[in-house]
Parts: sequence; structure tokens; C-alpha cells
Amino acid sequence: MGPSRNGGRVLLTVAAFIFVLGVLIFVHELGHFMAAKAVGIAVPRFSIGFGPATPLSFRRGETEYRVSWIPLGGYVKMASKEEQEAMGALEGGELEQEYPADRLFENKPLAARIVVISAGVTMNVLFAWAVYTAVSAIFGRVEDPTTRIAQVDEGRLPAAAEGLADLPFGAQIVRVNGDTIASWDAIYAAIADVTSDRLRFDFADGIDPVIVDIPGTDAQARVDLLGALYPLWEARVGLVDPGKPAAAAGLQRGDLVVRIDGDTIMSWHDMTDKIEPSAGKALTFAIQREDRLEDLTIVPEEVPERDLTTDSTRLVGKIGIGPLRESLHVRYGLLGALGEGARLTADDAGKVWFTLKGMVLRKISPRELGGPIFIGQVSGQFAAAGFVPLIYFMAFLSVNLAILNLLPIPVLDGGHLVFLLIEGVRGKPLSLATRIRLTQVGLFVLLGIMVLALTNDLFRVIGG
Repeated sequence: MGPSRNGGRVLLTVAAFIFVLGVLIFVHELGHFMAAKAVGIAVPRFSIGFGPATPLSFRRGETEYRVSWIPLGGYVKMASKEEQEAMGALEGGELEQEYPADRLFENKPLAARIVVISAGVTMNVLFAWAVYTAVSAIFGRVEDPTTRIAQVDEGRLPAAAEGLADLPFGAQIVRVNGDTIASWDAIYAAIADVTSDRLRFDFADGIDPVIVDIPGTDAQARVDLLGALYPLWEARVGLVDPGKPAAAAGLQRGDLVVRIDGDTIMSWHDMTDKIEPSAGKALTFAIQREDRLEDLTIVPEEVPERDLTTDSTRLVGKIGIGPLRESLHVRYGLLGALGEGARLTADDAGKVWFTLKGMVLRKISPRELGGPIFIGQVSGQFAAAGFVPLIYFMAFLSVNLAILNLLPIPVLDGGHLVFLLIEGVRGKPLSLATRIRLTQVGLFVLLGIMVLALTNDLFRVIGG
């Protein structure tokens, strides 16, 4: 069963990687393609991937549509006499067909060329906005209104956050870094905010504030902190899985567990702490059902559980139940959904820009950079969580792709825009020889970044 499960996970990861990267590359290149067609530039080739074509290729009109063998991006090859030498090999060879002068990229007005080069990035941003808007309009947003902490796992708590270890049961967070907190989702977002230098927690009921000196760039410490805080959910049963020990013993939806083997149960996590180490052992549950108390004997079964923060698996006791939690469902009209989509897109852009700036200023290690293996692994995890989490991840990655493409590196869109801006200032373009040399330098820089990202991926795999 183990190898089969691992095989299924690998297949899901590969499929998710192909889907995520394929959609995002297609969206980006579609922007260039549509803009080029709109201003009258001939487009002889539209490719997902670089290098030689795979058998997945066909021609329609003047354009060849293909999937190429090197899956590290894509391109729209526009008719141009100037770009042949610089990018010919990477873009599947030079073109043989001649095109009228008025359909060549370099003969179009400067403004038209800027629009064409910017269109890929624009499409990636619009895609993210559309995804966030659609999900907000269809599903709204469901939040957990809990702001109280049931317990703190000292074993997972980062050293810098040891001040949180002494919090009393039920401590209520009212502000994080000065922002009012109204849900557990807001607590999660505040802790996960990469732009914060530290975290200040303010509590109700006269509890002294706690300052946690963990910069947002220390991703692992922030993840550990998230995993160490348990929200205060009452031990009331929601889901009862048919065929599992709880259902067999007669536990029902709405039952409140008040004691296990005589020990008082104060919260859902208090209850799981009693169940998980007790696989195969008979436990006596005292439950409140409507206005009466009943005793049930339940024997937890041993099942493997995957820790999403460490990606490790352990065997724990489970009885087949889920919590009945209060939820706050925020719904949006069309205008509200558009605004929420814009807010989420802008928030993603801010996080990506902060990370890039941190790397340039050497506040964030280049080891944080992820490549295709990392993207594939994360895509697989989000795919396993469901379609909505997967497309949320795609939206974030789309914003990421847009901003990275704006870097002023020749080969990327940002490098091409720099060439065009220089042309606008000088009144004439840089010489073709200069652009070719800079493009070659840019290609080496880009390859170096890819090698670094792949190396980081391999270290993560080996280390994991």
C-alpha cells in the first residue's frame, strides 16, 4: 500500500506541475500573441517550451503552434530580421519565410512594441485578478472567527517565541503588529506576512503583550510558530466518518466531549492529545448530548498522519471525527469580488517584490529560491488539498512570474523594455551587435539563476 500511495503522489505532483506551468506559460505567451496580432506583427511561431518541437505541433494560418522539449518557459516568435541571430537556436531555429517590412516587429512604432512586450506580464496579472475575483464571487470567503488560543506546543515553538509558551488557556489575541484581529485566518496571515520584521501580539484581559523577533524572511521559523499555536475550538463533534470507531460506538454530530477516562476536556486539541497516543486502547468518553450526559467506550485505530509543515508521517490514534466549528462566511457582490481580487493580487505582488528586494540587499538567502522541482512539489501539495487551493497557488505563481519577467535582464521582458526605453531616450535603438551581446549575457545570467534554483531544489529533496 505504501509504494502505491507514493506512486500516486508522484503522479499527482507531475500532473499538477504540467497543468500549473502549462497554463501560466500559455497565459503569458497568449498576451504577447494577441498584442502582436492586434498591432499587425506577423507571428510565425507560438511555443510552450524552448528548443526543438515535440510531435505536439500543428499549423494554422501563418502560425505554427508547438510544444517544445525544454519545459522552462515559452515564447512567441515574431517576424523580425534583427532577433534571428540572438535567439534563433533557443527558439527552434531561424525563420526561412520572408515577411513584408510593415509586419516586422522592429518596424512598428515604439509605443506598439512596448505594448507587445508588456502584454505577457499584463496577462499574468489579469489572470491572477480573474482567479481571485471568480473564487471570491462564487465561494466568498469562509473565516474561522476564533481568536483564542487553546494551547501552545512548546516543542514546536521557535526559541525567539518562547514568550508565548506561558500564555494561559483561552488567551485572546486582539492585535498583531497593531492590526485588529477578528479571525484565526487573520492571525495566520499576520504570522505568514514576509514583510514584517517582527511580531507583536496584544491580548485581551490584561495579558502582557509578547514580542517575537522573527523576521518574515525566516520562513521556517514562521511556519514552526504557526504549527505551535492551537486555536480554541470546543470538543464538539461535527463530521462522524461511517465505519470508523466513533461511528461504531454511537458518537453523533453535535455531541460535546467533556471527559476522557475521567480527565476534563477543555478543547478539541485537548481531546486529540488524549486520543492520538492511545491507538488500540479502550477510552471512556463522557459526552453531553442535548441535556444529558452519556458514556461511550471507543478504541482509537492506528493510522498514518502526514505533518504538512515537516512533510513527515507518523502513526497516531484516530476515531474518525471532525470538529463542529463556527464559521464566518463573507460573501461578495460583483464589485466586492473585483475589489477583493485586486487586493489579493496587490498583496501577492508586494510579497514577491519584498522577497526580491531582500535577496538583492542580501537580507534573504539565495537558498530560498525555488526551481521547477520545488514548484512541482508545492503544486502537488495544493492539488491534493483541492481545486480551489490549487488555482489560488496558480494565481500567486502568475503574479510571481509577472514580476520576475520585469527584471531588467535581456532575454526577459524587462530586458526588452529597457532596450525600448533606451531607444525612446536616444531617439534610435542600440546597435544590433550591442543588443546581441547583452542578450547573450542575459541568457548566461538567466541560466545561472536556473542552476541555482535547481541546486536549491536538489538540496531540499536530499535534505527532506
